[in-house]
Amino acid sequence: MTDVTLLNSKFEKSGSVKAACDLSPDSINGTVVHQVVKAILAGRRQGTAATKTKALVSGGGKKPFKQKGTGNARQGSTRSPLMPGGGTVFGPTPRDYTQKVNKKMMLNAVASVLADKYQAGKLHVVEKIESTGKTKDMFKTLTDKKLLPALVVTAELNEKVSRSVGNLERAKYAPVDGFSVYEAIKFENLIIEKGAFEKLLSRLV
Repeated sequence: MTDVTLLNSKFEKSGSVKAACDLSPDSINGTVVHQVVKAILAGRRQGTAATKTKALVSGGGKKPFKQKGTGNARQGSTRSPLMPGGGTVFGPTPRDYTQKVNKKMMLNAVASVLADKYQAGKLHVVEKIESTGKTKDMFKTLTDKKLLPALVVTAELNEKVSRSVGNLERAKYAPVDGFSVYEAIKFENLIIEKGAFEKLLSRLV
């Protein structure tokens, strides 16, 4: 059990919350985090790149020139990879880049990220994240508290917080159900509601 500082809606210390998982440096597994991040980024690839082989390029039914007497190398089709406008050899074809990540590995990566943020003093648990819905107000709050760049996570989908954070260049919003290990690493600070923090921890127990 680890005591994590709890902040109020004004980002001022108001107490503490107990983390039911190990947040010590020994619990950080960089190898697993790296593997999960690679899988997340691979899953975002479209995999639609494609080129036409000799069989797919239209035309080429007629022999381009006679077999002998021209001084050129013999050719049987204008669609040959050796000819201008011909097919491509070993070009890319549509494929699925998805990498499988089992549940245990994903949870291990989440626990490692939380431990890393805690050890770096970049884990900020807030009782309730409040917003007027205006970007300038959220920007001023986060700037004054030196919390940028940041990933802001709420227990439930919050339209006002989403709207106010959405236009910030150095911040991103996500409800806890959409928590991403990659996004948590990408942004220096993790600002998370108490309810969302407890929800994440319940998955790790």
